[in-house]
Amino acid sequence: MFINNFDPIALHFFSLEIRWYSLSYIFGIIFAWLYCKKFLIKDEKILNLFDDLISYIIIGIILGGRLGYVIFYNFSYYSKNLLEIFMIWEGGMSFHGGLIGVIIATYIFSKKNNINSFLFLDLISMSAPIGIFLGRVANFINSELYGRETDLFWSVKFEKIDNASRHPSQIYEAIFEGIILFILLNFIFKKLIYKSPGFISALFLIFYSLFRFFIEFTREPDFQIGYILFNLTFGQILCFFFFMFGLILFYKKK
Repeated sequence: MFINNFDPIALHFFSLEIRWYSLSYIFGIIFAWLYCKKFLIKDEKILNLFDDLISYIIIGIILGGRLGYVIFYNFSYYSKNLLEIFMIWEGGMSFHGGLIGVIIATYIFSKKNNINSFLFLDLISMSAPIGIFLGRVANFINSELYGRETDLFWSVKFEKIDNASRHPSQIYEAIFEGIILFILLNFIFKKLIYKSPGFISALFLIFYSLFRFFIEFTREPDFQIGYILFNLTFGQILCFFFFMFGLILFYKKK
């Protein structure tokens, strides 16, 4: 059994606290941006526009992720504490909300520049697992989104939570939603002869949703929500809908 007693604060800069979770967002975006520019983008027009798109993506991630958490996971609380919606540093971001935010931001940017939005969304899909991996590692360091109790030898005791031995569900997600999804999508992209815009985006939705759905069986449900339908978590319900959307997009783009 591994004992998790990590400090969520990476470093202090005078009175400023820099947290691992913040660094995961910053470096996730930087590494994904560099990967796209160095290895994926071959078209000069797309390359020039991609730099301008990044600011839209950042806004989409922050607004979408925060509003997604507020609406999907804790609406009853934030409806009574409206000012706390803006306190992002207190925690509370939703991946699915961030995903919706990125899709909307990319659509607006693409419409503005008269270009197919799926050209950008495919690039984001292939590089997003970099940020997902770093984000899940940060979740592990923060002792959040922890797993259910287990007696497996690789279990983890999160000292900030309790004395129980739990699944390191954050590491499961880092491996499958980060490393494996990254390898899978980039391998498929490089093997495609005809790259239909939107095809990779569809595969991202399908594989991410599948990985997240099954891993959530090892993850403790959100305490303020618990289980929903058929003893599924709210995250699993969202994964089901995104999976279905991914399937529809797959059959339209294949």
